[in-house]
Amino acid sequence: MNQTVNIIKNRRSIRQFKDQQIPDSELQTIMECAILAPNAMNQQKWHFSVIQNKDLLLRMINITKENMLNCGVEFFASRAKDPNFHPYYHAPTIIFVTADEKNGLAQIDAALAAQNILIAANSYNIGSCIMTSTELLFASEKGKAIKKEMGIPDGYTHICAIALGYQEGESPIARPRNKEVIRACCTNPSSQMISSGKIEASGEGGRDGVQLD
Repeated sequence: MNQTVNIIKNRRSIRQFKDQQIPDSELQTIMECAILAPNAMNQQKWHFSVIQNKDLLLRMINITKENMLNCGVEFFASRAKDPNFHPYYHAPTIIFVTADEKNGLAQIDAALAAQNILIAANSYNIGSCIMTSTELLFASEKGKAIKKEMGIPDGYTHICAIALGYQEGESPIARPRNKEVIRACCTNPSSQMISSGKIEASGEGGRDGVQLD
């Protein structure tokens, strides 16, 4: 199998990490891959805050839990009350992805960059987990103050955060994917790849079909 395809197919969201920091050289390459992502008109209106400082991470954790308790959503409040809850799954490196709030395509651009981070990390056997509820960090004055400490530019809004680190324990089992969402159009009426507009998987995945398993 093609190496890139293999990396994509084997990536999993990791929620248990070892207490071991990732090498600077590999982190630098991962972040270079992030900014190589396609983005609208090459404006590059994104920002990446890479957090490894343990004191800063601890304060971020405490502020996030406090904001979860006070957000008025029972699901978040109940999680924050759990003594074993950790907003970032004990990952040693957290990347906050933000983007210019005036950019209408900010979420798409940032998501493409985030995907590059996940794939590049997995190529180094570094586990990852993308998170969006991490925006709760900024839901208070304490959070807004720490936003400046994280170097996030004014006018930039939270898109997601990514936990990075070496995986602890076994890999999660991949959940089934719905192949019915894939449809194909073809101008060649003799093609046997398409039946009722759907991509079909032949037994061998040869010329007459696309193997999806």
